Amino acid sequence: MRLVLQLVARLLLIVVLCLGAATVWATFDAYRSVDRATAASAQRVAQALQALYWRELLLRSSRAREHLLPVPDWRTLETVKLISPGVCVEFQPAVAFEKPLCGQSEGLGKAPPRWFAAIVPTFLGSHAEVIRPVSPRAASAGTVVATPDGAAAVSLAWEYILNVIDVALLMAAAIALLASLAIAHALAPARTIVTALQRMARGQYRTKLPRFRSMELAMIGSAVGALGNRLEEATEQRAALTRRLIEIRDDERRALARELHDEFGQNLSAILAFANTIETASTKDNSTGIAQDARMISQATHHLMASLRDALKRLRNPLPEELGLEASLVNLVDSWRSQSAARPTIQLDLRGDLTDISGSAATTAYRVAQECLTNALRHGVAREISLRVERRAGEDDALLIRVEDDGGGDAARVAQSAGFGLTGIRERVTAAGGSLSILPARGGLSVAATIPLAA
Repeated sequence: MRLVLQLVARLLLIVVLCLGAATVWATFDAYRSVDRATAASAQRVAQALQALYWRELLLRSSRAREHLLPVPDWRTLETVKLISPGVCVEFQPAVAFEKPLCGQSEGLGKAPPRWFAAIVPTFLGSHAEVIRPVSPRAASAGTVVATPDGAAAVSLAWEYILNVIDVALLMAAAIALLASLAIAHALAPARTIVTALQRMARGQYRTKLPRFRSMELAMIGSAVGALGNRLEEATEQRAALTRRLIEIRDDERRALARELHDEFGQNLSAILAFANTIETASTKDNSTGIAQDARMISQATHHLMASLRDALKRLRNPLPEELGLEASLVNLVDSWRSQSAARPTIQLDLRGDLTDISGSAATTAYRVAQECLTNALRHGVAREISLRVERRAGEDDALLIRVEDDGGGDAARVAQSAGFGLTGIRERVTAAGGSLSILPARGGLSVAATIPLAA
């Protein structure tokens, strides 16, 4: 999952949690606001009755104090204005048949759902009545009792939640959108860094990154640039060492070829001459047994000389230095075809202009084709082998060598093989700045090498 989506998802989760917490708090505050309204209503009505009590006391001083209760005159419109919606107030001791005086509770809000009306009182509890004395100095003046209406309290809480949720949802959506844009903008340079790393994985090590404003991203970009420079230097050093190693190895091969030709070749020729002499002498003396042994020695010597010639062909300078790449490839395929009629069919496909390809590129291409054909012929059971050499002109001037066979084989196992042949051509291709791939083909394997010619 992309980092931007992860951060946005976490942000949305935080917003939802905060929205839920705000909803719970709004429910609790709205529900308990009825308690505050009840206390305030009781206090206001008590203060109003206290003023009425002392006024009656002053105006009717001839009456007994216990009969100066402001019962007849307290149920007025002015008193109703002092009572909050959803709260009922009564005076005690109450007159017979007297009903509580309630604030306007109609139209407090939308009727809440049943589940809300059942859950809120269960978790938040019920409301308690509030009692206030009319006059702290005169206990006989009576008390004011304010009682909240539970249904009105739930309606007020639901209405408050609806009002708050609308604003909260808009704010949450705005925060999520703006924060998502900010996160996407902050992480936008990460795509540039990933692209640079992908180019480095393809061999383009010196990749220049733009300057980032963020200190952390700037540090990452600087580290990626330094890593690319070190990889480029290490690759150049490795290629130079590989080229030097190949040169040394080629010198050793040529020296070994000279030694084999001078020593083994001459000795084998001498052995063959001695065997012919013995065979001739034995024939004259009618020694058939000795003559037969001499012929067997001659046959073995011819076989050794043929093997020696084949080894010398592989050890000496490759043909591209003498004949050119195209002619040397034709000669290579013809030599394999002429060895045995039972061998698989070898198809040679040359495309593009190969006449001006020489030097290490031609040598590398010839060695790749030679090794791949050798492996396909000696280690496989292929019936058909295809050798394709193509020059891709243009800005990316490169030489493509592809050898395919239908002899089966496990591409993954062959690619991981540490054999000297594959290791050698892999080193040659790498030293030339190219690439080598071993993939499954139809019924067999496909070995492809790309050798740049621009360098």
